[in-house]
Amino acid sequence: MPKPRVLLADDHVLVLEGFRRILQEHYELVGTVGDGYALLAAAKTVQPDIVILDISMPLLNGIETAAQLKKICPTAKIIIVTMHAGADYVRSAFEAGASAYVLKGSAVDELEQAIRAVLGGHSYITPLITKELVDVYLSTASEKPRGLTPRQREVLQFLAEGRTAKEIANLLHITSRTVEFHKGQILDHLKLKTTADLIKYALTHGIVNTP
Repeated sequence: MPKPRVLLADDHVLVLEGFRRILQEHYELVGTVGDGYALLAAAKTVQPDIVILDISMPLLNGIETAAQLKKICPTAKIIIVTMHAGADYVRSAFEAGASAYVLKGSAVDELEQAIRAVLGGHSYITPLITKELVDVYLSTASEKPRGLTPRQREVLQFLAEGRTAKEIANLLHITSRTVEFHKGQILDHLKLKTTADLIKYALTHGIVNTP
């Protein structure tokens, strides 16, 4: 029987190497990438059975990456391995299409268990996330407030990373004027006033890493 094909995504080389050591005996590692866009590109090529990714990644965060990944590889099982333990992160991850949620502090002990669970058609949430947090997730999972569009979320992340409108326009193949339009729409939707407010929002919600 062929080994399940695993694609790894994290912007820390040591983390990727740790995952490799845990998985290389029983799984076929088909790629390692360091950002969300690279993950989507790789997934199109290798069509993995399992994708393991972090939430806080450059260019495109893990939640948005997971949502786009389900369109590219609808059968792939997505496992989030992250430092974020809040119920809002758990909820967002599963709404985006994740099947498992593991904290980095317990990944050595739990990653293979999570993989076995998702391959068996089950979900997995690390026991280190308290029952209270899971209860919050379950009780609010059906409450989906109107959110930003995928393009607005991309623009938000780039703005929070300190990129200029021109840089964002080049990355997304749109005009600077369109970037500014999206920025205005994001500010209105989130009821914020300045770019600094956007950066604070992105940091608070794990869209970019805290410096």
